[in-house]
Amino acid sequence: MSLGTASLAAGSGAEHFARYGYVAIPALIEPALTDFLRSHIHTKLVSGLMPKGDPFVPNAPACYGDGATDALLEHLKTRIQAYAGCRLTPTYSFMRIYRQGDELTPHRDRTACEFSVSLNIRQVPDDPWALFVEDTDGRPAEVLLHPGDALLYRGPDLTHWREPYAGQQLVQIFLHYVATDGPNAGEKFDGRPSLMRPKASANRPSNA
Repeated sequence: MSLGTASLAAGSGAEHFARYGYVAIPALIEPALTDFLRSHIHTKLVSGLMPKGDPFVPNAPACYGDGATDALLEHLKTRIQAYAGCRLTPTYSFMRIYRQGDELTPHRDRTACEFSVSLNIRQVPDDPWALFVEDTDGRPAEVLLHPGDALLYRGPDLTHWREPYAGQQLVQIFLHYVATDGPNAGEKFDGRPSLMRPKASANRPSNA
C-alpha cells in the first residue's frame, strides 16, 4: 500500500488508525522544518556525535533523545493526537541514518512506543524505501514515504520491517508516545526526569 492510498485527512485518518492500527500522514512537517532537521542531523553526524551500535541496525549511525528531536515530540503532539484519538504523553525520540544494504528484521516495539511515528527526513536517491507493517488483521501493507511524510502505527502491537536498502542514504526520525490515561502512562519520558535528559543507557534504540 502506497502513501497515496494509506494516507487520510485527520478525521478519516483517525478512523483508519483505530481500525487498522496504522495510518500514513503526508506532509506531517513542512519543507522548511524538514530542511532544518536535515542540516541538524548532518552537522551532528560530521561532528562525530552519532555513534554506531544501534542493536536493530548495527552499522547505522543513530542517536537517542537529541534535543531537537525531543522538542519535535512536543511540537507535533497535537497533530498526532488528532490521528491517535486520545491524549498523548511523549516518551522519547530517536534518529537513524540508513545506508545501502541495511535492513530491519520483522519485530514489534517495547511499550514506550505505544504510538510510534516514523518520519522521513531525507533519502538519496529520492526513491521511497518501503516500510512494511502488518495491520490489526495481520495483512501486510507497504508504505512509501517522502521527506516530511510520516507513518503513525502501534509499535508494540503491529509487526513491522524493512527489506535490504538499495539506495544510498535514508535519514529517519522516530517519535514515541503513550496514551496519557492508558496502561503505559508510567513510560512518560522513557524513565528520564524530562525530555532532553539522558538515560543511564544513552543510546536506547527505536525501531523502524
